[in-house]
Amino acid sequence: MVKSVRVTPSAKLDDTKGSFMATPAFPDITRIEYEGPKSKNPLAFKHYHATEKLDGKTLRDHLRFAVCYWHTFRNPLSDPFGPGTALRPWDDGSNSVANAQRRVRAAFEFIEKLGAPFYCFHDRDVAPEGKDLRETNQNLDAVAKILKEEQQRTGIKLLWGTANLFSNPRYVHGAATSCNADAFAFAAAQVKKALEVTHELGGAGYVFWGGREGYSTLLNTDLKREQEHLAKFLHLAVDYKKAIGFKGQFFIEPKPKEPTKHQYDSDAAACLNFLREFDLLDDFQLNIETNHATLAGHTMQHELTVAAAAGRLGSIDANRGDELLGWDTDQFPTDIYLATQVMLVVLGMGGFKAGGLNFDAKVRRESFEPVDLFHAHIGGMDAFARGLKIATAIRKDGRLAAFMKDRYASWDRGLGKDIEKGKLGLKELEAYMLKKGEADANTSGRQEMLENLINEFL
Repeated sequence: MVKSVRVTPSAKLDDTKGSFMATPAFPDITRIEYEGPKSKNPLAFKHYHATEKLDGKTLRDHLRFAVCYWHTFRNPLSDPFGPGTALRPWDDGSNSVANAQRRVRAAFEFIEKLGAPFYCFHDRDVAPEGKDLRETNQNLDAVAKILKEEQQRTGIKLLWGTANLFSNPRYVHGAATSCNADAFAFAAAQVKKALEVTHELGGAGYVFWGGREGYSTLLNTDLKREQEHLAKFLHLAVDYKKAIGFKGQFFIEPKPKEPTKHQYDSDAAACLNFLREFDLLDDFQLNIETNHATLAGHTMQHELTVAAAAGRLGSIDANRGDELLGWDTDQFPTDIYLATQVMLVVLGMGGFKAGGLNFDAKVRRESFEPVDLFHAHIGGMDAFARGLKIATAIRKDGRLAAFMKDRYASWDRGLGKDIEKGKLGLKELEAYMLKKGEADANTSGRQEMLENLINEFL
């Protein structure tokens, strides 16, 4: 959400045609191709072969990879101890609309050469704020025009859009949960516009992430009122979605903390409870992020399983954290075991529909050259291609599913079946056990054996 540094202009505006006549942003890089596991080329896929089919679907359609605009094209790679290091020659460092439009051309060149089918953005990623809401909306329209041109030129699609309701100081106390009603109103107007642009660009979905929808201390927080305001805000968005005919899926993205001490969308279970309490469950699915799961004290597999069990797993922000660091490091995912766990859950729910795998990840501060963006995404795409293939093999093998079925076999017959169907109450269950005397012996959970089984496929 902040401008790049140490840059030089690489394009000029053609006033006659109203378009950019840009030199390539990545002149030394051609389209990334699949070369197979034996390739030593760092700018080639070893495992992600987009058109390869598994169970009748291509890898492209199974994985639905998306490039995030914010970390990839708006992150200067700064940290609390120093300014940004990113070299982005296409970006002149200004906050102008012309620079934002030029950045779009560079972004689509990258995504096209990478071969990713989707991208995602916040409104403030792609277009700068103006002096007031009217000018800000005009800026977004001017950049959205170029986004649409590039989508049509390349065939790249928008996986989802969203609004940045956390960076501007007006949202210091939150947006939908702010103690300032004007901040709520501004956020509502911002979401209205972001929804319209997402709709215009054919987005498959729209994400709500409550970056500051939480509290730092309960001493100044009316928690009940804030949650009610958040629910009101989401209902207003649902109403407007229907009014404009937007058919995309709404998502909520859980995160427990950072920047607030406690966020209301803290994890999958909390989000599901909130949606049920405020009659929003039918309108939202969850967009689960790996690093957010670990910040919540959960595994990614846990968060995905909780969402999938409720029929609400919609999309994934594919990244990872550092186990030794207690914050949102947003590193690229390269853990094959983790990718396998993720894809086992995704395949188990029947695959993605409106969602996909968005690389909400950033290169390290030391990886500051443009080519590093390719290395990072290639690694993540290869990791998930391997995870998909391994998960498919595990499912076809059948031993894991058979063990699970056998473990719960007592619920598929007799007593267990009657309990699940609601045929027995406490009185009947007492009578059953008085007659039987003792429960049947338990069997081993075989955790180590199952872990060994998974390792057979890695």
